[in-house]
Parts: sequence; structure tokens; C-alpha cells
Amino acid sequence: MKTINWKNAIIAGIIGTILFDLVGLLFTGKWWDIPGILGAKTGLGLAYGVIGHYSNGILLSILFAGIAPSLWGPKWARAITFVIGETIALVWLFMLPLLGAGIAGIDMDPMMPIITLVRHLAYAIPLIFLIQYDIKNVKV
Repeated sequence: MKTINWKNAIIAGIIGTILFDLVGLLFTGKWWDIPGILGAKTGLGLAYGVIGHYSNGILLSILFAGIAPSLWGPKWARAITFVIGETIALVWLFMLPLLGAGIAGIDMDPMMPIITLVRHLAYAIPLIFLIQYDIKNVKV
């Protein structure tokens, strides 16, 4: 059994979150829109929002590093499967309804499901390249 490479998982989470934010900038024209929402909704300001946003990105990367060997398919498919599942369960069915945007954010913008999915697919890129595990010796 192989342990998580914490350094790579943390770096992948940070880079993935930066890519997520860059795609968000392209779609919305706003930098750090998610940290802004987090800071405003909690009343703790942008600095808290940024820390929370990037901490979440790191946490998700660590979670992926732990479960990736148990997922199906080649390395790229495992990362894609993870972010699609995470987007549906945690963003579309939990976070966006909690923010009053409806399921998948459809009440906010009909493009919201696509925007959130593309942002998370960008987040997956460093997971593919930086999270290392041996898929040949994993029993599924």
C-alpha cells in the first residue's frame, strides 16, 4: 500500500484552484468570485474567502490522492470522474442550492452548470499529472 504524497497533493490543489479561478475569470470577468462570495456570506471578508477557497482546493486534492487508486480507468479518467462526481454532489446539489441559486445554479444562470463543470475540469489537470500512484498493482 502506498501513502499519499502530501507535497504533490498540496501543490496539485493550489495549482488546480488557480486554474479553476482562471477559467472563472474567462467566464465571468471576475477574479476570485468564489472567495468573494465566501467572504461576503460569512461576513469575514475576502481574505477569509481566499483562505477557505484554496484550503478547499487542497482538501479535495488530498481526498483524490487517497481514493484515486480505487477509482476505475486510466489516470486521466480517474481525475475526471472525481471532479464530475464532486461537482454534481458538492456544488450542484449542495453549495449552489444553499446559496439560493437552485439545483446546479440554474436559477442564477442557465449556463451555471456548464461553467461550474468546466471550472472543475480545469482543476483536474494537475491532479492527472501530480498525483502519483501505481494503477497496475491496485485491486478494484
